[in-house]
Amino acid sequence: MPFDPKKHRRRSIRLGGYDYSQVGEYFVTLCTHKMRCLFGEVKNGQMYLNRLGQIVESEWRKTAHLRSEVDLGDFVVMPNHLHGLVVITMSREKKTLADPVGRRAHGRAPLRRQSRGLGALIAGFKSATTTRINQHRRTPHSPVWQRNYYEHVIQDEEDSARTRHYILINPMLWQLDRYNNSK
Repeated sequence: MPFDPKKHRRRSIRLGGYDYSQVGEYFVTLCTHKMRCLFGEVKNGQMYLNRLGQIVESEWRKTAHLRSEVDLGDFVVMPNHLHGLVVITMSREKKTLADPVGRRAHGRAPLRRQSRGLGALIAGFKSATTTRINQHRRTPHSPVWQRNYYEHVIQDEEDSARTRHYILINPMLWQLDRYNNSK
């Protein structure tokens, strides 16, 4: 079926007019394509990563090293999703736009005017993990992630504490988790 913009409109789940490159704390959830459990399993309330889950964890940790304007807060890789806190510490207006050539080796080739927003961070992360996972599985061009992701702008310290708690206890609540398709 050909693309018809009148029928195939994607609704944005982002806050209209909000600048996702501004300084702030963001909670994100990224889900695997078709909610497949690719990254390991939960046993007795503890998440055990398999090799694919280790790739996801490794690439998530690299994010803060590759993007100097970002700090990572708590995160958890679950069997079919990732929850994480991202803190953008410097607005794009204050950053220089030149990136070291070495970043190309990590699958995150910089553009001349690389976007510094949350969307660009997630896109780079998804691209890097998909490349590495597909190389490991020998499944070129196979989707790993759903197209979109959930985000929540953290409003205050109480919201941040509540979100950190949710991330940390997520493996213990796996049996009740809405993303658990093994129920």
